[in-house]
Amino acid sequence: MPFSRGKKRTTSKIPKLNPKGLENQDGPQTKRSSSSPQGAPKKRTAFVDITNAHKIELSNPIKKKDPVKKLQKKVSVLSKNDVNLKSVINSEEKLEELKNVECNIEKLEEPSSKAPIPPHLLPPEIPPEFDIDSEHLSDSTHTAEYAKDIFDYLKRREETFVLQDYMADQPNLNSNMRAILVDWLVEVQENFELNHETLYLAVKMTDHYLAVSQAKRESLQLIGSTAMLIASKFEERAPPCVDDFLYICDDAYKRSQLITMEISILQALNFDINIPVPYRFLRRYAKCVNAGMDTLTLARYICELSLLEMEFVPVRASLLASACLLIALVTKDLGGWTQCLQFHSGYSVEDLARVVRKLHDMLISPPDSKLAVVRSKYAHNVFFEVALMPTVSLETLERFLE
Repeated sequence: MPFSRGKKRTTSKIPKLNPKGLENQDGPQTKRSSSSPQGAPKKRTAFVDITNAHKIELSNPIKKKDPVKKLQKKVSVLSKNDVNLKSVINSEEKLEELKNVECNIEKLEEPSSKAPIPPHLLPPEIPPEFDIDSEHLSDSTHTAEYAKDIFDYLKRREETFVLQDYMADQPNLNSNMRAILVDWLVEVQENFELNHETLYLAVKMTDHYLAVSQAKRESLQLIGSTAMLIASKFEERAPPCVDDFLYICDDAYKRSQLITMEISILQALNFDINIPVPYRFLRRYAKCVNAGMDTLTLARYICELSLLEMEFVPVRASLLASACLLIALVTKDLGGWTQCLQFHSGYSVEDLARVVRKLHDMLISPPDSKLAVVRSKYAHNVFFEVALMPTVSLETLERFLE
């Protein structure tokens, strides 16, 4: 803090250590004498406070210590040693007891470890020639230890979601309206850059909802967009928000209507939306033959076209994926249905024949100008222009179906 001119700075008053010796000093610059005023040197022990020097009696260094106190110290040390010795002995005894308990536990566990493991807990037995996962054991993202179990579980879940042709119970709808809706959902998936699993799941949820609830033509787009919203929440890391789906519907619906439809769909599906979709099986089965990306994309194109057709709604997802992959393999001249594919899919060539023929009829039929999104999507070079490839002949397919 700055001081004003003309005024001297006040100093704190420090108590004087030896008032008698400092009486004749003129100021703070005067040195303090090392001896007493009488002139004789005065001795003091080291580390003794000067202010209390007159209260402390200097001890005689030649004086012997009290033997009684020395004996008491020895007794206290001996008693402490006895206590420490007893604690060490007790800790050793406890350690031996713990070792005995561990030995008994190991003896008890030996018979249980020899007990047979239940069959449902055993890992699936995969022949070496059909093993497609061991090469990825070091990569935790592939979950190679559980891959076979996961897809076996998804195949079992398919039985819970088997559908029939429900259009007979929808007086206000028809198959063409449904195809237009699915074609629009493919466009939505492209615009929002969503995963393909999201598209497949949205179509599946739409079909399951329409199978149990009658709908009007005006609400069909609301059902599809809401199903896509639910699928995005289930599959995507960053799903589009409600306002985005209202926008793509050209603001034909209100926010409250979309949220009400979301509740209605989830209740109709009993909140069980983990529905197996063909796209997951397709990627798994393509791995069995080390199919390239161009072959897998061709199979995806065929599978995505089948979403528009009502006749493929009752077909199980794994069976549809297998049939699409077989057509892609034959088209690319990569062979037919192998033993490895049969092992992992559970389908023989005879199981696939009927679905393969239906898919071939779909591919050779003239395209509808109103349903052009899927074909234009896969005509792009990003998808290897697979939509522009010539369709394999039925005679060639039949040779691989025998």
